[in-house]
Amino acid sequence: MENVIEIKNLKKQYEGFSLKNINLNLQKGTIMGLIGENGAGKSTTIKAILNVIHRDNGEIKIFGLDNRKEEKAIKEKIGVVLDDSYLSEYLNTVDINKIMKRIYKNWDEKLYFDYIEKFKLPKNKITKEFSSGMKMKLKIATALSHHPKLLILDEPTSGLDPVARNEILDIFQQFIQDEENSILVSSHITSDLEHIADYITFINDGEIVLSKTRDDLLENYGIVKCSKEDFTKIDKKDFIKYKKSRYEYDILIENKEEFRKKYDIEIIDKTTIEDIMLIYIKGEK
Repeated sequence: MENVIEIKNLKKQYEGFSLKNINLNLQKGTIMGLIGENGAGKSTTIKAILNVIHRDNGEIKIFGLDNRKEEKAIKEKIGVVLDDSYLSEYLNTVDINKIMKRIYKNWDEKLYFDYIEKFKLPKNKITKEFSSGMKMKLKIATALSHHPKLLILDEPTSGLDPVARNEILDIFQQFIQDEENSILVSSHITSDLEHIADYITFINDGEIVLSKTRDDLLENYGIVKCSKEDFTKIDKKDFIKYKKSRYEYDILIENKEEFRKKYDIEIIDKTTIEDIMLIYIKGEK
């Protein structure tokens, strides 16, 4: 399948933090969720893809084009939602339309105002007076209104109530229905990614610790709860990490069926993406 984003050996060094050999492919027609703690490297990776920051090493291609050399051509095909909108808060939605139709060749004024109406955003109120949820809806409307082929989103459902979040998630799923469009989305709301993502990539301390299909993580991974005595009988190579509490051990495993056959254990708890992330971060090897 064709890759929309290809990252090879991406490195970026800051004082006290570095991205370490990030390798990542986003396939056409799919949604990839980026997860990880604050400061893990998700936003840095996104900014490197967008050429907002200068990478120290590595290669990034979008639609097969080098993201540095072909930046202008690439940006025509990308819709972006970041923390910073790069637009003055003293503009209203009408002003933003006037600006955007000068920037993007394919800007669709009708589509933009359809989203403004759908999201119930005022036309004459400056965005400084918008709530955080309204601001996010405006960013999403703006990102979608020039018919991009790729959406790159950093916490797009942050600040939205559950009803608005579901509305936005539905729009994202509609966006990829024809299998021609793709989405890379970073989110702390892992339950959202469980609904829409095809792939999950987990970044921790500047490194990718796993990149798998959502179905693999939710169907094959599991958590075994056991006593200290039972824990000592389990081979270390048969689990990823564990957390211990006062009375029991929580063990993260990668393949429930193989583990069940080897250890004759019937009850293995299902995992969520959040469970996996927490044990990876807080657990012991």
